[in-house]
Amino acid sequence: MFDFLVSFIPRAVMQSIPLLYGSTGEILTEKSGNLNLGIPGIMYVGAISGVIGAFFYEQSVPAAEMNAFLAIAIPFLSSLLGSFLMGLLYCFLTVTLRANQNVTGLAMTTFGVGFGNFFGGSLIKLAHSEVPSIALSATSNFYRASLPFADRLGWFGQIFLSYGFLAYLAIAIALLTAFLIRKTRTGLHLRAVGESPATADAAGINVVRYKYLFTCFGSMIAGLGGLYYVMDYANGVWSNNAFGDRGWLAIALVIFTIWRPNVSVLASILFGGLYILYLYIPTGTQFAVKELYKMLPYLVTLFVLIIVSLRKKREDQPPASLGLHYFREER
Repeated sequence: MFDFLVSFIPRAVMQSIPLLYGSTGEILTEKSGNLNLGIPGIMYVGAISGVIGAFFYEQSVPAAEMNAFLAIAIPFLSSLLGSFLMGLLYCFLTVTLRANQNVTGLAMTTFGVGFGNFFGGSLIKLAHSEVPSIALSATSNFYRASLPFADRLGWFGQIFLSYGFLAYLAIAIALLTAFLIRKTRTGLHLRAVGESPATADAAGINVVRYKYLFTCFGSMIAGLGGLYYVMDYANGVWSNNAFGDRGWLAIALVIFTIWRPNVSVLASILFGGLYILYLYIPTGTQFAVKELYKMLPYLVTLFVLIIVSLRKKREDQPPASLGLHYFREER
């Protein structure tokens, strides 16, 4: 049993990091009153933007001469830029033009996947790859590097210290986001905008600025989830449509954690474990049963949603103005 846990937990953690980035970014977005269902597309754009930066850096510098700082910084900043632009586009459509948030989010998911597949396919052709994927192994090695003494600490090192820096950054961002929302004046203003933008506006809070700022910031955080998936989890290998349903799982995780980023740290590991549980349960050739096991994270989310709805506690509910437009002239 112990050996099973030592093997299972690190894999669950690695599965959980993209979900943690996505859910933290979406929580921050939803706290401003914006319901962004485009998170899967934003994560996809964050991934391909990082891949583009890494690809051209690897093409211009031999692997032996690569600078560790640049190998990390170029894909990192490229990913942030791509996801920021997606968040900015979402805000322009929904906050400035007041387009329907649900439709806009779904359209951005479709656009993000198409954008990633187009540029991913283009890079594969540029690399003259014989398979429908490209490998950025040199850059990935910098992202996947763990603490040098982790291997010498046995099970403790394997469970807690065997991950790349993006995994620890995800946890830090989630905890800092929870602190920002609950313990700072900026977080108080953000929650006021999400609960009652008219009241926040009357108190002198710039509603449009908060919606733009935190939606874009949340999108940048979510984009890092895509970067982690490619550079760390997938060992630097990009192939079209390989991201799966992780973006939707991240949105489900927001509901599961009742809009609390600090709870997402452990909940994402639970989701990551449930996501790969079918690999550890013997099902033989019954592939349909394996697919049913993949439903577990969503079933757990539905169960939590039902319980929360029955309890009707205000602090467990989404922001009151979530998904609604604010018309200042109607204040």
